[in-house]
Amino acid sequence: MDVVAAANRLRRPVPATSVKAALTSGPQTLAALQSLADAATGETFWRPVAAVRFLPPILDPSKFFCVGKNNKKHREELKANRMLTEIPNEPTGFIKLVDTMSGDGDEVVRPADITTLDYEPELCYVVGKRAHGVKKADAMEYIAGFTLTNDVSAREIQQREVASGSRFWTAKNMPGFAPTGPWILTMDEVADTEDLWVTCHVNGELRLRSNTGDYLYKIADVLEHFSRHVVFEPGDLIAMGAPSGVAVGQPNAAELYLKPGDDMVIAFEGLMSLRTKIIAPR
Repeated sequence: MDVVAAANRLRRPVPATSVKAALTSGPQTLAALQSLADAATGETFWRPVAAVRFLPPILDPSKFFCVGKNNKKHREELKANRMLTEIPNEPTGFIKLVDTMSGDGDEVVRPADITTLDYEPELCYVVGKRAHGVKKADAMEYIAGFTLTNDVSAREIQQREVASGSRFWTAKNMPGFAPTGPWILTMDEVADTEDLWVTCHVNGELRLRSNTGDYLYKIADVLEHFSRHVVFEPGDLIAMGAPSGVAVGQPNAAELYLKPGDDMVIAFEGLMSLRTKIIAPR
C-alpha cells in the first residue's frame, strides 16, 4: 500500500513511512496503519507483489545482532574446518554492519580475491520495543515479528580471522553480505517460529534444509542474556545463527561455494523466499 497517497486521499495523518518508525512510535501508530489499510480499499493505493521491489524491511536498524555457533551440527562443521576451537557454554554473538544489507533480487559482488563464499540462511527476529534487562519469561513481549536473512561469509578470511583471534568482522561485513527480507511476519501469523523449515537453493539445486528447532539457544535465551548489558531498540534485528548444511561443512565444499552467475534463493517453506544474484566485480 502507498501509505502517503492513501492518507492524503482519505484526509488522514500519515501514521509512519517506515517499519522502524512505526515500531518506534508504538501500538497506536501500528493501529493507525491497520485502520488506513482497511479503509484504502481502492486499487489506486495498492501494488501487485510482482511490481514491487522489496528493500530490506528495516533499512536502518541501530543494531544488526547475530548469534554465533548456535546449531550443534554447524558447530561440528566449524570444528572440522578449524574455525571453532572452543565450545561456548553461553550464547555468543557479533555485529553485522548496516551497510551489508541488501534486498530481494539484489546483486551481491563476490570480491575477486574470494573463492570460498558461503551461504547461511537464518531466522531473524525484529525487536518491537526498547529491551534492556529482559527476563526470559517476558522476552516475546519485545519481539514484533521475524524475517529471513542470509549471513553470507567469506570463509578463507574467516579462517584467518579465527586464527588471529578476530571476531569475524571482515568475513561477514562486505557490502551486500546480509540479504534480508522480503517482509516481516508478526508472531501471530505462524504457529511456532521454532519449527520452521529453512532452505537454500543455488541455481535450482537444493543445498540445505534445516529446522529452526535445531537452534541451541532460543530467542528468549538470547534476549535475556544480551539485554543484561546491551540496549535493544525498536527495529533492531537479531539473527539466530547458521544452520547445518552450509558449504564449508561438506566434503565437496569447493564445488559448492558461490560463484559469479549463481542464483541463490533462501526460504522459509510456505512463508517467504529471498533471491540473491552473485556477480563478479564490475
